[in-house]
Amino acid sequence: MKILVTGGAGFIGSAVVRQAVADGHEVINLDALTYAGNLANLADVAASPRYGFVHADIRDRARLDAAFAEHRPDAVMHLAAESHVDRSIDGPAAFVDTNVRGTVTLLEAATAYWQTRGRPADFRFLHVSTDEVFGSLGATGKFTETSPYAPNSPYAASKAASDHMVRAWGETWGLPVLVTNCSNNYGPYHFPEKLIPLTILNALSGRELPVYGTGENVRDWLYVEDHARALLAVLTRAAPGSTYVIGGEAEARNIDIVRAICTLLDGLRPAGAPHDRLIRFVADRPGHDRRYAIDPARIRADLGWRPAVGLEDGLKRTVTWYLENGPWLDALRTRDGVGQRMGMAA
Repeated sequence: MKILVTGGAGFIGSAVVRQAVADGHEVINLDALTYAGNLANLADVAASPRYGFVHADIRDRARLDAAFAEHRPDAVMHLAAESHVDRSIDGPAAFVDTNVRGTVTLLEAATAYWQTRGRPADFRFLHVSTDEVFGSLGATGKFTETSPYAPNSPYAASKAASDHMVRAWGETWGLPVLVTNCSNNYGPYHFPEKLIPLTILNALSGRELPVYGTGENVRDWLYVEDHARALLAVLTRAAPGSTYVIGGEAEARNIDIVRAICTLLDGLRPAGAPHDRLIRFVADRPGHDRRYAIDPARIRADLGWRPAVGLEDGLKRTVTWYLENGPWLDALRTRDGVGQRMGMAA
C-alpha cells in the first residue's frame, strides 16, 4: 500500500513509518515538525525509495489537497496531534485547534480525494487515539471498545472529540474509517517530556526525578514497536467502521516505573548510583486519572495481535537505547518543555 502518515516524525508516528517501510509499504510522512517532531527519528528509512516527506500542517487544507493529489495514497494513518496532558492544562486551545480542527480538515481533504477517485472500497482512514478518552478506572476493570467516553483533561477531551468526528464522517459520508485507542506508549525516540524518557534524561543529568502525588497512579504500558505492528494490522485487515483498543497488558504504578528505571541505570551507568536518591514527590497533576487498563481481547481474536515485548524487557531496551543514543538526546535538550514541570496553570 501507499500510506499517508500524519505526524510521522513524532514518537509513535515514526515507529509506524519505520515498521511500514520494513513491511514493504510506501510511506508519505506529512508532518508540521512542531516541538516534538524530529526527522532524526527516521534516519533509518530516510534514504529508502519507499519513504517520502511532506512538510505540512494538517490544518492547512490547500497543502493537504496538494499532497493527496500528488501522492495518491491508498490509506491515511492519522497520528498528528498535541498529546501531552500537562501542556493541555497550560494551553487547552492549541489542543482543540490541532486535534479537533486539524482532524476535521484532514477528514475533509481525505473525503474529497476519496470521492474524486470513485469512492474505492479498499481505501482506509485510520485515526489513532488514546485510552484517556474513557476517563479513569477504579481498582478493578479494564477499558474495552464499548467503554463510555468520560475524558478528564483538555487533551483527552480533544481526542474524544476527534474520535467522534471520525465516526461521524464514516456514518455521514461513508468514508471507510477505523479508530484505535491505545494505552501509554514507551520505547526509543520518545520526546523527553513524558514520564519514562523524562526520568531517564533527568537521572542521567543528576537532576531530580519528579513523581506526581504519591506515585500510585497506574498505567498499562505498551512498547511502541508493538503498537506500530498493531496499527498496521488494523489498517490492512480490519473491516471499515471497526474500533480497537490496544494495550500492553502490563499495568504498573508510576513510582514502580521510576524505581525500575533507577535500578536499570544503577547497573548500566553505575557512576550515578543509586539513582533513586533523586526521586522527589511533587504536587499532583490537576485532574490526574487514577488508573488506565485495556482488555485487548477483540484485536487478539480478530487480527491475531498481542504484545510481544514485556514491560521488564521493554524498559531495559528503552534505557539501553537512550544510553547508546546520546547525540539524539543532546540535540533535544534545549527544546521547549524538556526536563520541565508543566501543567500547573489549573
